[in-house]
Amino acid sequence: MEISQPPVDDPTPVGGPDIEAESRSSRSSRAGRVVWEWAIVVLVAVGAALIIRLFLFQQYYIDGPSMESTLQPRDRVLVNKLSYRLHDVNRGDVVVFDRVTAAEQHDDLIKRVIALPGETIEVRSCTIFIDGTRLEEPYLDEEMVGQADPLARCGSHTDVPAQVIPDDMVFVMGDNRVQSFDSRDFGPVEVDKIRGRAFIVIWPASAWAFL
Repeated sequence: MEISQPPVDDPTPVGGPDIEAESRSSRSSRAGRVVWEWAIVVLVAVGAALIIRLFLFQQYYIDGPSMESTLQPRDRVLVNKLSYRLHDVNRGDVVVFDRVTAAEQHDDLIKRVIALPGETIEVRSCTIFIDGTRLEEPYLDEEMVGQADPLARCGSHTDVPAQVIPDDMVFVMGDNRVQSFDSRDFGPVEVDKIRGRAFIVIWPASAWAFL
């Protein structure tokens, strides 16, 4: 007696065309996901950098001697742009502000805040008086301060007549009084023009310091 069995299809060999095609498709899909993941990472990083630069911090390059010896030419400082959105300007702050020149050009300057809104400032023989009280300035270069000749201490601006600082304005000066173009020349600065507070020297590494 013959026993019949249903025919059995030949199995597809291992590693056949279908599996190879599926493997290639899977690898292609993974590669695509990796590309998208890196694209997202890059976009997030660029977006974060732009937000930081626009609203939080910005680096500035010192290209003049007006803040010596606190800051030297070619120093790089980091400026906190959010500072004065959170609190008022303080005396002694080193600030970067926008000044419009006579040619209607914008020029960023870095100076130190000396007098605040509502205060009376007067300079006599290079000595600053705020509301009649002498201002102590420990940040000034000792060699410069020790000069007997007022012209050697503060250049041609040995005296500034008493004046009251208007509301929402500050009086600024460079630490190098001999070579600084500041409020003694162009008057008080609007607080709204201040871009932020310089709070740290980040370059060169040997000059790293908080301001």
